[in-house]
Amino acid sequence: MFTPHVPNGLARAAVRFKPSSFVGTFVALLMAAAIVSACGILLETGIRASVPAERYATAPVVVAADQRVHMTVGSGEGEYDAATPVPDTARLPESLVGKAASAPGAAAAIGDVSYPVQQDGTSLTAHGWGSAALTGTRLLTGEAPRAGEVVVPAGAKDRTGENITLDTPAGALEFRIAGTTTADGTVWFADRQAVQLSGHPGRVDAIAVLAARGTTTDALADQVRKAVGHTAHAQVHTGDDRGGVEDADVAGAEELLTGLGGSFGGVATMVAVFTAAGTVALSVGQRSREFALLRAIGATPRQLRRTIATESLLVAPLAGVLGCLPGIALAHWWFGQLQDKGAIPGPIHLHVSWLPLTITMATTLLTALGAGYLSARKPSKTKPGLALAQSAVERPPFGWIRTPLGITALIGGGVFAGVAASTSGEDAANAALGVVMFFMLAVGLLGPLIARICAAVIGLPLRAAGASGSLAAANSRTNSRRLASAITPIVLAMAFSSTLVFMHTSEERVIAHQQRDAITADHIVSAPGGLASDATERAAATPGVSTAVGLLRGSVLVPIGSGGDRRLQNTSAQGVVGSGGDLAKVQDLDVRTGSLTGLRPGTVAIDTTLAGSTKLGTGDRLALRLPDGTKASPKIVAVYGRGLGTSLVTLPAAGLRTHVTSPYASDVLVRSTPAAARKLTALGTVTDASGYAAARSQDRELNAWANTTMAAVLGGFAAVAAVNTLVMTVLDRRRELGVLRLVGSTRRQVMGMIRWEALLVTVAGIAIGTGIALATLIPMMKGLTGEAPYIPLALYGSFVAATVGLGLAATTLPARAALRRTAARP
Repeated sequence: MFTPHVPNGLARAAVRFKPSSFVGTFVALLMAAAIVSACGILLETGIRASVPAERYATAPVVVAADQRVHMTVGSGEGEYDAATPVPDTARLPESLVGKAASAPGAAAAIGDVSYPVQQDGTSLTAHGWGSAALTGTRLLTGEAPRAGEVVVPAGAKDRTGENITLDTPAGALEFRIAGTTTADGTVWFADRQAVQLSGHPGRVDAIAVLAARGTTTDALADQVRKAVGHTAHAQVHTGDDRGGVEDADVAGAEELLTGLGGSFGGVATMVAVFTAAGTVALSVGQRSREFALLRAIGATPRQLRRTIATESLLVAPLAGVLGCLPGIALAHWWFGQLQDKGAIPGPIHLHVSWLPLTITMATTLLTALGAGYLSARKPSKTKPGLALAQSAVERPPFGWIRTPLGITALIGGGVFAGVAASTSGEDAANAALGVVMFFMLAVGLLGPLIARICAAVIGLPLRAAGASGSLAAANSRTNSRRLASAITPIVLAMAFSSTLVFMHTSEERVIAHQQRDAITADHIVSAPGGLASDATERAAATPGVSTAVGLLRGSVLVPIGSGGDRRLQNTSAQGVVGSGGDLAKVQDLDVRTGSLTGLRPGTVAIDTTLAGSTKLGTGDRLALRLPDGTKASPKIVAVYGRGLGTSLVTLPAAGLRTHVTSPYASDVLVRSTPAAARKLTALGTVTDASGYAAARSQDRELNAWANTTMAAVLGGFAAVAAVNTLVMTVLDRRRELGVLRLVGSTRRQVMGMIRWEALLVTVAGIAIGTGIALATLIPMMKGLTGEAPYIPLALYGSFVAATVGLGLAATTLPARAALRRTAARP
C-alpha cells in the first residue's frame, strides 16, 4: 500500500511535462466531488432540518403526539425501528391539558386545535379562543366567545350580535357573533366547543404550556414530561422543535431530504466513485510504457507506487476543493427547486457545513489513491527485463480477480431479474433495483471481455466499410481495455437515464389510461379547498340527477414487504360519500374479485398492485394506519385494477372523516342530464367526464420531477465522464495516428477510422445500457403497474442521437487536433 510522501521529482515532472494525462483524471475527480458534496449537503440538511416557532413562540414547552408510526423490522441483532410520518396529524387526548397545567412551574396549559371551516364558500381557519394568548390576538369589539358564539375578523360583512352560518367538520351550524379581531381569515370558538366542532372531539392538536415566573424551560419541560407520562406517545418539545409541531411539513421535508441525500446520494456516490476510479486507472494504464521504462532502468516497485501516490496527491486535493464549488451550487439549486414546489417549508434553510465537504475531500483522495494503487500493482511487480516487452502488447481481457467477481455480479443480476419476474408489487420493484446495480457492476468488472465481444460482433459489418472500417475493427479487437474504458460510462448514462425517465413515462401512461377509463360519471363537481359538507346530498337532491357520490381524498399507511424489507407505504385513499353500489355507477374501478356493493363501515376495497404487495385478497383483513396513525383492520370486499388512476384504497368516508384535518369532499361524481349540470354550478366547478382529470397529487408531481432531475444528474455526470474518457483515449493515440499517416494512410482514412470506432463504442454502450434498462424496467413496471414499460420512441431516439453525437464529437475533434500537430512536425 502507498504511503503519501512529499511530491517527488518523477511525479512533478509527469504532471508538468505531460499534463494531458492528468486533465482527464482531474475532470473525473472534480465531477465526482461535485456529486458527493451536493448529496452530502442535502443529507445533512435533512438531518438538521428545523424551523423556528411562530405560533408557539411564547410557549416555552409544547406537548404533541408522536407524528411518526413505528414498526419493528427484522429480528435479533438486525432488529430496528422503522418510523414513517403520519399522512395527516396525530392528536392527543384532551385530558392531558389538565395534567400539563398541573405540572409544577406551569402557569397555564392551552389545548390548541386548528381546522378549516367555510362561510359561503370561503375557507377560514378555526381555533379555540384560549389559544389567542399565544399569538397576542386582541378583541376590537365585543367579548370572548361562549358556547354557540364565534369571534370573526373585523373585515367581515357581519357585525357583533348578528348570527352567521359556518360549515364546520361537525356540520353546518348557526353561531352568534360575540366579537371581532384583526386576525384575517381566522375564526375563534369557545375552547371546549372548538374541540367538539373539530371533527375529532376529545382530542387536541397540541398543548402549549406557559411557564410561571422564575421557571426555566428545561425545568418546566422535565415537569411536564413527568405529568403527561407516555400517554398517546406524547412528546415534549422545546426550542426549534416547537416549529416542527406547528408545521407538519417539516417531518416530510426531513424524510425527503434524507432519502434524497442518503438513498440517491449513495447510488450517485457509488457511480461517481466507480467512474472516477476507472478514469484514474485508465490514466495509469496509458502510461504503462513509461512505467516499464522506469522498471527497465532500475526503478523499484516502491518508487513506482510512491510516484503514482504522489501524482494522486497533486491532482486529487485540488479536484476535491474545486469540485465542492459546483456541488454547493447544485445543492442550492436542488433545494430551491424543492422549496418552490412546496415539498420543503420556506423557513427551512440549506445547511452547508465543513462535514460533507471534508467527507467529499476524503472520498476524492481515497478514490484516486485506491484506483492508482490497484492500477500500479501489475506494472510495479513486473520484472525489469519483461516490463518493456509486456507494455508493447495488450493484456488479456481476463483477470484472476475481476473476472470471477464480474461473473458473480452477472449471476447476481440474473438472480434478481428472476426474483423480480416471479414476484409482484413493491417486492418486484425492489428486486429490479438490484438488477441494474449488479449488471452495472458486471459491466465494470467484465469490461475488457465485453468490449472484445462487441468488437467481434460489430466489427463484422465494419469490415465492409473499406479501409477505415477495417482499421477500426482491428484496433477495437486488439485494444479491448481501451475500448472498455470508453464503453462503461456510456452504459452508465443509458442505463440509469433510461430507467429513471422511462419509469416515469410508463407510470404516467398507465395513470392517464386508468383515469380516462375509470370516470363514467356524466359530470364532476369539484372545489380546490373542499366542497360544502352537504354537497353530496344537495347534488343528489337536484332534479335530473340520478346518482351522486362524493369523494374525500387522503392517504393511509399500509405495511408491505417482508422480513428486513418490511415498511409502511404511504398509499392514496378515497373515502366514498354514498354507497358502494352508487360508486360503481360513476366510477368503473375494473373490479377483479368481490363487489363494491359490500362496501360499508369496517370494509375496504384495494387495487391489485397493493393486493400483490401485501399478499392479501378478498375476504382478508388489511392492517393499516389511518391518516392520523390510528390502527384499523377493515375487511377486503373487492380488489380492482384501476387504482393508479383513482386511489389504491377505497373505503367509506366515515372511516376517514374523524381522522383527517379537513373532512370535506373534494369531488362529487354525478349521473345527470345536461340541464341538471347547470344547476350544480352553485356547489362548485362543474366539468364533464371528457374534460375531467383527477387532481395530480403533489407526491406524484414531485416524484416525476425528482426522477427527471436524478436522471439528468446521473446521466449528465456519466455523459461528461464518457466524453472525458473518449478524449483521453484519442489524445493518448497521437503517436499511433502519426504512424498511420507515415505508412501511407490518408487523413480522410484516419478520420474515418476514428469515426467508425466512435460509432462502435456508442452503439455498444447504447445496446448494453438499453438491455440493462429493459431488464430493470420490465419486472419493475409489472410490479408497480401490472403492465409493460412504455418507451416513447421519440424520447428514446433523442437519447440515442445525443449519445452518438457526443461520442463522435469527443473523438473527431481531438483526433483532428492531433493530426494537425502531427502534420506540423518536420
